[in-house]
Amino acid sequence: MKTKVLSQEIHKNWAMYNGDCIPIAKAMPDNSLHYTLFSPPFASLFTYSDSERDMGNCKGDDEFFEHFKYLPDELYRITMPGRLVSFHCMNILCTLTKDGYMGMKDFRGDLIRIFQKAGFIFHSEVCIWKDPLLAAVRTKTLTLAHKQISKDSSRCSQGLPDYIVTMRKPGDNPEMISHGRGFERYFGDMPNPKEAKKDDPRVNKYSHQVWQRYASPVWFDINQTRTLNIRQAREKDDERHICPLQLDTIARCLELWSNENDVVFSPFAGIGSEGYESLRLGRKFVGCELKKSYYDVAVKNLKSIKNRLKPFEI
Repeated sequence: MKTKVLSQEIHKNWAMYNGDCIPIAKAMPDNSLHYTLFSPPFASLFTYSDSERDMGNCKGDDEFFEHFKYLPDELYRITMPGRLVSFHCMNILCTLTKDGYMGMKDFRGDLIRIFQKAGFIFHSEVCIWKDPLLAAVRTKTLTLAHKQISKDSSRCSQGLPDYIVTMRKPGDNPEMISHGRGFERYFGDMPNPKEAKKDDPRVNKYSHQVWQRYASPVWFDINQTRTLNIRQAREKDDERHICPLQLDTIARCLELWSNENDVVFSPFAGIGSEGYESLRLGRKFVGCELKKSYYDVAVKNLKSIKNRLKPFEI
């Protein structure tokens, strides 16, 4: 690969690259990816390293988007026609210190518009519920504090959910994602549906119940604590870090929008959460991570996958 890669691990079903995702994506063949799933840097909210290639290492939102816009262009080129790109994001609170006022930034909408400009179609989105009490305790956000109701509730606002936004490349999908008899397993935190399964997908009640949960515009049943361990990747000078994407969320996206043996890509692989679930569910994976400590843990996590779920295992 003729690009600036600091380290790499290449195996039969996965590859991890320690380097900038944009030149690595530029080296990928046209129409070669089945699915992309990632959580991008949240503009200048968190800085992960002092590298000039780090998109989070920017002076402000404009500088971030100027850097980020090159990625959707490459993703459009390397994604198969009719296939999908999903990204995890949340809107961002404005602060007096950084922005001079208190409010919200439409980060989700800004990302959607950049992908649309690159040629993608806004396919779907799902809101992932998060407990506002836990957010209030963790972040000390004034707008979530109960005392603010007594003082001046015009300053109160709801907690910030996560979103999974999915964009589609125009064209006919050459490899349909078919579930045959319907869903045969469920990923989530609510009780597993227990209706009997039948060979005819039209009467597979189990699959219907699973789909009702997956098709919901709000996912209430994501286990927020089921993530890979970020602590082992932290360095002493790290700023506060967003938790890795929940494994239940990743598994659902993979189940919905990819087939077994499909190639899944994560340009911001972090500690390898998307790759971990991809391999566990029988997909292939390509990941990029700029920060060496995260890359090292990602490689370790991917190597830990010895066994994968059997087809249709519940």
